[in-house]
Amino acid sequence: MREHDLLGADGTRLRGWHTESDGPAVLLCPGLGTVPEAWPALLLPGSGVRVLSWYHRGTMGSARPDDPSRITLDDHVSDALAVLAAAGVDRCVVVGWSAGVMVAAELALRHPERVSGLLLAAGVPGDLFGGVLGVLGIPAAVRRYLAIGGARAVRAAGPLVDAVLHRVPATRLTAAVLQRSGFMLPGADPDDVAKALRRFLAHDWRWYVTLALALADVPEADLTGVTCPVTVLAGRYDLVADPKRAVAAVAGLPQARTRVVPTSHFLPLEAPQVIVDELGLLVDRVRVVERARADVLTRDSRRRP
Repeated sequence: MREHDLLGADGTRLRGWHTESDGPAVLLCPGLGTVPEAWPALLLPGSGVRVLSWYHRGTMGSARPDDPSRITLDDHVSDALAVLAAAGVDRCVVVGWSAGVMVAAELALRHPERVSGLLLAAGVPGDLFGGVLGVLGIPAAVRRYLAIGGARAVRAAGPLVDAVLHRVPATRLTAAVLQRSGFMLPGADPDDVAKALRRFLAHDWRWYVTLALALADVPEADLTGVTCPVTVLAGRYDLVADPKRAVAAVAGLPQARTRVVPTSHFLPLEAPQVIVDELGLLVDRVRVVERARADVLTRDSRRRP
């Protein structure tokens, strides 16, 4: 994995990253503030794809925008396009995880010519806080109120949260404790969890929660306009993104494949091979669909006088 700098449409300096594996380019819309180490299988040379991604504004080397309000869904979609432009990629499969599902879905709706396929993992396409604690059966209005209230409390206590979390050691022991907390499950390799945790804990937590709250009012998107092949992976025990909502979002799409995996929200860490396998299947489906569309266009052009 290599990092590089690029500019967003508004001039904000972004830190991008990419792998150098052989295979078609895939744009990864990351979970909020997450790092490449959260996708251990996609970093391997045998992943079958070349991953393009970036760090959100104000995190992991990406600069905060001069206008602090430029952290909306529009801005994240614009940054995704900037990553594609910097890599010289016109059209590719797009993957989203967690809050990145919102970005990937919106990119497909606004710019269908840039997205040949979608893989949406452990996330919902809008109403970010409405999916929290859905697996516990808590009414949607109540859990949204609790989630937003909790986020605002963390933002208010930002310096204290930083003082605590920045001192937590990211070790196999820490990973093991987290994997038995219910928030995460034991399926992931503790070394992979520790690697991802080490950088994640170093966030400026006031800014991190500010990024999340900037997406709080984004309504759930209607995906019926998406025509490319779609795969949805949902974690059965996901406390952050309600798996029922994740699957229901694509229920009306003719080319949607859904799979519920026995994981928590951290599906890329707990089921890395599922990510690679499903992404490979999606790339194959996209190849077939793109070839069929090209054949139709060729036949139509021959019929024209």
